This record gives sequence, C-alpha cells and structure tokens, in this order.
Amino acid sequence: MYDVCVVYLVRERRTWFGRRTEVLLGEKLTGLGVGKLVGAGGKLESGEAPVTAAVREVAEELGVTVEAAHLEPISRITYPFVDRPDWSQRSFGFVSRIWTGEPTASEELAPRWFPVNTIPFDRMWADARLWLPRALKGEFVEATYSFRADGTMV
Repeated sequence: MYDVCVVYLVRERRTWFGRRTEVLLGEKLTGLGVGKLVGAGGKLESGEAPVTAAVREVAEELGVTVEAAHLEPISRITYPFVDRPDWSQRSFGFVSRIWTGEPTASEELAPRWFPVNTIPFDRMWADARLWLPRALKGEFVEATYSFRADGTMV
C-alpha cells in the first residue's frame, strides 16, 4: 500500500443569484482513473509528509501555489484494491480556500469549477458521493472503501 494526497480548492463566488460555493475538480488525463473527475494530487515521495506532497502536487498539476498553513485536513481514506493489491493506497485529503495564481490545465489534469451542490458524482470514483459532501462541510472523514481493478466499488 502506498500513500497519496488529494487537494480540493474551494472558492466563494458572487453571481446574480447570490453567493455560491464552488470546488475545483479536474478530469484525470493519465494513470489510474483516467477520465474521472478528481482533486489535484498524487503519490507521496519517499519520506515526504502528506501536507508537503499536497503543496507540491497542486503546483505541478494546477500551476498554483498553496501554502501548507492554508491546507485543512478533511480525510484519511484507505482504498484496498481487492484484485490488484499493488494499487491499494491510503489517501490524505485537504481543502484550501487560499492560493496564489489561476488554476490551469497540465499533462495530468484538466481543471474545472463546479458548484458544491451540483458536483457530478457520476463522473467521479463511486466513493466520492459518500464522503466528499461531508468533508466539504467541515467534517473530517476517516473511512475504507474497497475497489476492484475495473473501478467498481466492492
């Protein structure tokens, strides 16, 4: 099992309807989960702390700078892949409401903003609908979700 991090940038926007909260998701362009919408993130390097990896991954995948002090821990989720144990991972999730720069596409991620009340969960990993809304409301989520190599949740 290896460790990964994921970061969700969250912003408040004024619209002519009033204020709305949005979360940045990106279409995964490479690796495990290609085509799915995910937060920015990836594998921790040897000896790297989750928060350090989160800062690095946001810069690499979105071209923005987030400071470690602005990362709020939201989750620690274990993902065993029952038929591919080498894919099993432990994910450390964060939210940031403060960053510098404008998110842009990279080779790994094509970002897009979504209102938090209309997140397209059908385009995400199946577990996201179970924990992400709670985490975005401020609850720290610790859970285990098992998957098969074909992406279906057990």
